[in-house]
Amino acid sequence: MEGLTLFISAITITFVFFLTPVYGLIIYVAALIWYPTYLAISIGTIDFTLRRIVILAIFAKLFLQTDLPGRFKFIWLDKIVIIYFAAQILAGTTTTQSLMVFLENRAGAVFDMVLPYFAVRLIIKNKQQYLTLLKGILMIAVPLSIIGFYQCLTGDNLVGFFKEYSAWGKSSYTPIGRLGLFRANVTFPMSIMYGLFFAMISPPCAGILRNVRKYRIIYMVGLGFMGIGIFSSMSSGPLLAGLLSIFFIVIYRWRKYWKLITIVIIAVCGTIEIISNRHFYDVIGGFAISPATAWYRSKLIDVALFKGGMSGHWLTGYGCGVDPGWGPLLDGRAHTDTVNHYLFILHSYGLVGLIPFLAINIMVIKNLVDAYKASILDSDVWLVWSLTAGLFGIWITLMTVSLFGQPTTIYYMMLAFAALMPAIINQRHGLSYVSVSK
Repeated sequence: MEGLTLFISAITITFVFFLTPVYGLIIYVAALIWYPTYLAISIGTIDFTLRRIVILAIFAKLFLQTDLPGRFKFIWLDKIVIIYFAAQILAGTTTTQSLMVFLENRAGAVFDMVLPYFAVRLIIKNKQQYLTLLKGILMIAVPLSIIGFYQCLTGDNLVGFFKEYSAWGKSSYTPIGRLGLFRANVTFPMSIMYGLFFAMISPPCAGILRNVRKYRIIYMVGLGFMGIGIFSSMSSGPLLAGLLSIFFIVIYRWRKYWKLITIVIIAVCGTIEIISNRHFYDVIGGFAISPATAWYRSKLIDVALFKGGMSGHWLTGYGCGVDPGWGPLLDGRAHTDTVNHYLFILHSYGLVGLIPFLAINIMVIKNLVDAYKASILDSDVWLVWSLTAGLFGIWITLMTVSLFGQPTTIYYMMLAFAALMPAIINQRHGLSYVSVSK
């Protein structure tokens, strides 16, 4: 399949160079979600997937055909993203047994996370460009949800045959049933990641609705299909992220009571801790599609943080790709499935990696608050609120799932959305980001 990947790469690169940078980003997202990540061109020990080739083409266009790199100004969030990946390398050099393999792994992470983040930061300069990107993502995601729904109903993955040509070993597609249906994954590595893509990106896309009049009904229908994509995964993680985002969007009308709502949520969780013999996240997990897997996720937190799981490894972790050996303490399994993104970072890179990751998200919150305060028009407030809803949903859901594959890239693109949001809002009112931050 290397020939097919090369052929499609040539087509996408051509479009990237002939279209404006914003449409180049849309093409990148299309390559990300529509072309299987396990189809790659192997050069030595390095694998180039279609999305990695396209992101290189985007940066080549930016530096060769535009002045956007010269106009770019770093903000603190950009710097912390770089610090986070530097911290991973620092921690990894103290734990890895094969430095070259580790560095190749992190180089791949730069392609799939750092470069997409900075591509968004470099390209999106105003609200119209941001809305154009969201509209494009929504339109290319709708057909993916339809194919996923077909797979959910029939168990037939229309692109499942591509697994036979995987760059990392031949395999085959096997339908996975749940509740009389099937768990859709289409081009994604697993159904949870497929559903998370829709759960993550649909709230920001909802920001379109109060900012356009023409074709609004089409965008509303498109968002409905995004919900179908979440459902088709038949997975608790995407459903949780989607419901949390919907909850956040619903309280938009009553946002002035956010302090009271926060106090009520904290009080409910605190009451569960006091009157129940289980933690609040144990009780909430009982409402999952599969309570058994929810039990495992809550037990994972207890073992890692309170029962010595990280003992002796708090600083730099166990290492990237290293099993921390918590399986016997969990349910007797031979391996550890770290289905918690925060714990995954902690066990891989220790506090050296986790603290910068948390700092990224704290800085994202600051940016969103700055943008919210600067918003005068209701349409601007809604744009900020919708993006925040998507991040709110995924931040909590990361307690139950570790990101990998396409959703990881989408997550870093969403971080970039938050990074540019204050500038977008302030630009509309003739203000500077610095003046509002003060």
